[in-house]
Amino acid sequence: MPRYFIWSIGCQMNKAESQRIAGCLDSAGYQAVTSFTDADLVILNTCVVRQSAENKVLGTLGLLKGLKNRHPNLQILVTGCFVDSDTQGLKRRFPQVDFLFKPGDYSELIVWSHEQGVPVEQDVFRYPFAALRTSATRNDTGEAPSPCAFIPIIQGCNNFCSYCIVPYRRGREVSRPLEEIVCEAKELARRGIKEVSLLGQNVDSYGHNLPGHPDLADLLNELSRIDDLARIRFLTNHPKDISPKLIATIASLNKVCEHLELPVQSGDDDMLRAMRRGYTVERYRELVQSIRRELPQISLSTDIIVGFPGETEKHFEHSFSLLKEMKFDVVHVAAYSPRPGTIAWQEYQDNIPSEVKRERLNRIEELQAAIAGEINSRLRGKLVEVLVEGKKKGKWFGRTRNDKLVFFEDAGDWLGRLAKIQIEKTGPWSLGGEVKYK
Repeated sequence: MPRYFIWSIGCQMNKAESQRIAGCLDSAGYQAVTSFTDADLVILNTCVVRQSAENKVLGTLGLLKGLKNRHPNLQILVTGCFVDSDTQGLKRRFPQVDFLFKPGDYSELIVWSHEQGVPVEQDVFRYPFAALRTSATRNDTGEAPSPCAFIPIIQGCNNFCSYCIVPYRRGREVSRPLEEIVCEAKELARRGIKEVSLLGQNVDSYGHNLPGHPDLADLLNELSRIDDLARIRFLTNHPKDISPKLIATIASLNKVCEHLELPVQSGDDDMLRAMRRGYTVERYRELVQSIRRELPQISLSTDIIVGFPGETEKHFEHSFSLLKEMKFDVVHVAAYSPRPGTIAWQEYQDNIPSEVKRERLNRIEELQAAIAGEINSRLRGKLVEVLVEGKKKGKWFGRTRNDKLVFFEDAGDWLGRLAKIQIEKTGPWSLGGEVKYK
């Protein structure tokens, strides 16, 4: 039986695609293993959104070059955002790689698999029920099954933010048919999945290319009718595309979790224009206020880029002040790194010293640790619902509807169950408590 190993970094979309590829290989008779050295086939699912991610990809390709020199029959496949349109150029740079295919382009993988004599069909990816790993089975690597699953609903992005490489690698927006997504979610629920996360580079654009133009709100309404499904999440959102209809729909549906990821990227209008984000700080502020009015229990996460070309201390202070004002539950902060081929790479000079970027990043992380600690401290003594996803170091863990990570100890088997947890300990990044059976 041939053995495979998938190495994956990056966004949730990459995780979802890796799961689909793994399921496809499982159904074709491959066996999953836990290391490069035990595999006959290695697939790298890559990310190049930031230089640090690209460096990891390059390092892993170097490691595999040495491994293939010792094991010439090892097959190496590469997908994800590292793969650009010049696959022949990449093949010349990395001759140890046997095959490259663009992220989400399963048709290319199917062609390759048939050339290898592996019977894989397109419907495995459109309706990957036979291939999906769910809570019904433990996989061959010994990992605990999860009650949560990712469902990609839209591929690509039309926004072309000046710093972002994703539209150039994943292409323009293409939505999956609503009926196909609902069919997949029903089967997942039948197999024991309790929570689905709908994925896309911009889920708020879902449906605009489909007949009848169904939108994300319509999809959420359909998914909420699935009896055995307990929770629905979705990400990532774009502030310029969130509609009042979507906000009202979230408020009306009990199964949609009270959490939104809403990247602002900067708190300064000059920077937002340079980033080509399509909104102002005031428009973003009004959106957050509107969401919090409609959904008082909502938790909000955001993204911030520091050190974008031309960011002065004043520009940075505007971002810092916005975060102090908005008090997000989570802030993902990254230092700008130029991505070849993007608008920012072509038009702007990366003129902020690395030590300045690091200092600004540290300041935001310190601020957010204090804010998150304050927000989470309000949950001490409260009873929260946790969907238990697994066990770490002897403790069960899972997330609340507001996406708070919670740990607790108990002798029972809680995997995949909804537990009522009374919170006893709080911190910026996680909570601790004990089970309340009644």
